[in-house]
Amino acid sequence: MHRSRTYAIIIDTPEGEVDAAADFWSGVFGTPARPEPGEPQFQVLSRAIPGLTTAIQSVDAPARYHVDIETDDVPAEVARLIALGATEVATWLECHVLRAPGGHLLCVIPVASDPELFRSEARTWPDPPSELDGA
Repeated sequence: MHRSRTYAIIIDTPEGEVDAAADFWSGVFGTPARPEPGEPQFQVLSRAIPGLTTAIQSVDAPARYHVDIETDDVPAEVARLIALGATEVATWLECHVLRAPGGHLLCVIPVASDPELFRSEARTWPDPPSELDGA
């Protein structure tokens, strides 16, 4: 069994438009955009959506949105989502980028939120059968 929860809504923004996007979304949500220490590609909008991290991410791609799902077992959560129909696109450090049916991106990451918040909000999932189980 493993646990997971939606951790973040990420506003992916082309590199040259990040400052304008940060100003816009800061005004929309009524909260300042602040750089994320150690991760210069992110501008975080604190408390924009209660219980979720909301951030603008500089990307070398067209504008889009994606969801981050945090989990206490990344391989099990990736396997669960693939069983639901997602396909793996890439991995970067401990982040697995998946594409959901319909084309939307999502990332599976290790637990990043406050441990108490994760404990109180994460859902428990049975682990999918593995090849070792004879499945």
